Amino acid sequence: MSVQDDKIDSIIKEIDEHGSKFLRLQFSDIHGTPKSMAVSLKKADDAEDVINDGLLFDGSSVPGFTDINNSDLALKPDLDTFSALPWRPEDKGTCRFICDVYNTDGTHFEGDPRGVLKKSLKKAEERGYQFNMGPEPEFFIIEKDENGQYKPADKADYFDVEPLDKGTDIRREIVLGLEKLDFNIEVSHHEVAPGQHEIDFRFADALKTADAVITFKQAIKALVDKLGYHVTFMPKPFFGVNGSGMHCNQSLFKDGKNIFYDPDTETQLSQEAMYFIGGLLEHAPALSAILSPTVNSYKRLVPGYEAPCYIAYGLKNRSTLLRIPASRGIGTRIECRSADPSCNPYLAFAALLEAGLDGMDNKMDPGEPTEFNAFEYTPEELADKGINTLPTSLWEAYHALEEDNIVKNALGEFVYNQFYQIKRQEWDDYRIQVFDYERERYLNI
Repeated sequence: MSVQDDKIDSIIKEIDEHGSKFLRLQFSDIHGTPKSMAVSLKKADDAEDVINDGLLFDGSSVPGFTDINNSDLALKPDLDTFSALPWRPEDKGTCRFICDVYNTDGTHFEGDPRGVLKKSLKKAEERGYQFNMGPEPEFFIIEKDENGQYKPADKADYFDVEPLDKGTDIRREIVLGLEKLDFNIEVSHHEVAPGQHEIDFRFADALKTADAVITFKQAIKALVDKLGYHVTFMPKPFFGVNGSGMHCNQSLFKDGKNIFYDPDTETQLSQEAMYFIGGLLEHAPALSAILSPTVNSYKRLVPGYEAPCYIAYGLKNRSTLLRIPASRGIGTRIECRSADPSCNPYLAFAALLEAGLDGMDNKMDPGEPTEFNAFEYTPEELADKGINTLPTSLWEAYHALEEDNIVKNALGEFVYNQFYQIKRQEWDDYRIQVFDYERERYLNI
């Protein structure tokens, strides 16, 4: 019996032990929104055909996928992603696979975001590298007020505890649920803004981590909904307070060693790390379209709320786009602070990897670190120091993407074209809206 057959037998046994009546096949659209189909199981062995043969579906109904005249696609389960879903009823247990998307001729579908990341990781693997990612997604727990408007569920601040922090028990339930899905949770706490929270999990290879981010967001929403609240990963849901980011901590390993670490340099950062930083800085404007992909993202990326606005790196400096946390050795990493939880992690991680590798390939020197508070300077003063500003709108970001062949190639022609058109339409939809702010300011002109 092959390793594959052993794995399938083990999965079927686990389905039987869970008493699962449904097998959910999950994938994501171009936005990173999870999609799924549930296969009814009369007995556990019914899962074997789905595991071996996959399942056809209509790709024309999924944002960023196929046209109606060429709509058939197939989902094929990744056996390493099998898990039970702790937020589903235990007496009607549901298990799940994350799937790859294929064309009906058996070739990989080029519009599958997961496939985009796998393609970039393969390039790194051919050089002997493993790309690791440790994200820090933030979110708001919200509820409706007496007027039916959403508001933060508490008025607590950074690291507050009960009774100010009303999310302690909610985070506890979330962490316990995530641990049932084999998440390695490192820390959870209240964040700076009222109702804002953060749960961090340990770094892993980028594909596993991207899968985890999708599951993380889905699980939190499901678990919190059971407790009578709502969760939003919107980057800036409330004016005047911090928005939610998803800092991305990146490292490259080779032969089990972190190649960003060099104990013999003053900063203990290797030359490879410096070139990788150079690549991220060089491609930062185009990366912004992928890492901060919504109109709302750019209401977070403004001075005064701990979100980066300037294309620079620093050691420990939280006012720059890139930060090098103090940890060294296996923990040496580059933290990108502009990403937010509205991004598609598959596309985001692929773009970051390819931008960094381009820096290594072309020996891009990032210059000296920025060790002052960039927020205390005007854009003009920073420009005199050679520090440019990130895009300030989705419009600027997708035009920067249009000019950057490295980031475009990371997405692939199909995904780039779909993404570009969707973001252009999103900006146009926003541009023609008339908001209460405008009426209040201009109605009496």
